[in-house]
Amino acid sequence: MSVTVHKRFLEIVRREMLRMAAQPVYLFSMIIAPIFCFVFFSTLMDKGLPTNLPAGVVDLDNTATTRNIIRNLDAFQHTDIIAHYSSVSEARKAIQRGDIYSFYYIPKGTTEEALANRQPKVSFYINYSYLIAGSLLYKDQRTMSELASGAVGRATLYAKGATEDQAMAFLQPIVIDTHALNNPWLNYSVYLCNTLFPGVLMLLIFLTTIYALGTELKENTARNLMRLANNSIVTALSGKLFPQTIVFFIIAVFYNIYLYGFLHYPCNSGIFPMLLNGLLLVLASQAFGIFLFGLFGSLRLALSAASLWGVISFSISGFTFPVMAMHPTLQALANLFPLRHYFLLYVNLALNGYPLIYAWHAVVALLLFMLLPFFVLKKLQTAMLHYVYIP
Repeated sequence: MSVTVHKRFLEIVRREMLRMAAQPVYLFSMIIAPIFCFVFFSTLMDKGLPTNLPAGVVDLDNTATTRNIIRNLDAFQHTDIIAHYSSVSEARKAIQRGDIYSFYYIPKGTTEEALANRQPKVSFYINYSYLIAGSLLYKDQRTMSELASGAVGRATLYAKGATEDQAMAFLQPIVIDTHALNNPWLNYSVYLCNTLFPGVLMLLIFLTTIYALGTELKENTARNLMRLANNSIVTALSGKLFPQTIVFFIIAVFYNIYLYGFLHYPCNSGIFPMLLNGLLLVLASQAFGIFLFGLFGSLRLALSAASLWGVISFSISGFTFPVMAMHPTLQALANLFPLRHYFLLYVNLALNGYPLIYAWHAVVALLLFMLLPFFVLKKLQTAMLHYVYIP
């Protein structure tokens, strides 16, 4: 009996490989699209952080002190002073046109008030419609303001006879020594690509799995598939999706080697646990795709649901906004997304370098996703045997 099942499985695999070779959509969704996305995102953020972001200055004081502040601000890595404006209104219009992301405003009399210890105020205006650009420019301009304030205070203390140690102790009584863990370069590509890559792959697996099953019904070939499987839905699904599993796992191996071998991103656990993580994601994503198709029973509805679930995964998995800071309802909902558990495995294994046993809960969660098809097997078998597609 096992030999018969084995032969039926291989016959279905051969049939599916011929179907995949005859339809270019499989080549695009399984190979071209993921590799294009991997290369696109990694080259888009190849420098880690954007640099030389365009900014402007409104310097109504125009003294040697304020010109020195502007030169120092322009020397920051992320800031590029490209224009000087005569008024706040003119600079604001430049932001609205998209010429600059921010401007630094120094009112008239700033230097005089600083030397007289009257606490002058400078302002900086940031366009936070562009979150990353706005955040980086805000950090640079705030830092420059604090440094300028410290420089004026230090000069005043020197004039009063304070030594350098006394002045620095007054200006900065507590020295902060910052160490960024696991990503000391603060490279955005390390943060994003390690989850964007599997997220894109997961979404494509959802869609490809549903498309492969839905076209069997649409093209009225489902009964032929079930005949080859001796009406066993388990044999039919296993043989049909096995070639896709192999291809998607090869793509997962590719992006892991690309990230950790070629780009040298942090991988403190070694690459083999991450390859296992990739395999679990592929299998969990296929199982979830089967579940969605069986749940809705319609190609169009299942593809729409898969698209929605895949896109939400990028927001709720925790790599852009921490799950622990979300509403408790969303924290619970996050567990229903395979990408969330992949992200936890990535953080624990690749970034923190923990043994796999310490991330067992995420592994179990991905394994539980693989059980979802069993809830819709009966419905799928009925559809494959009796469903008649009506265009």
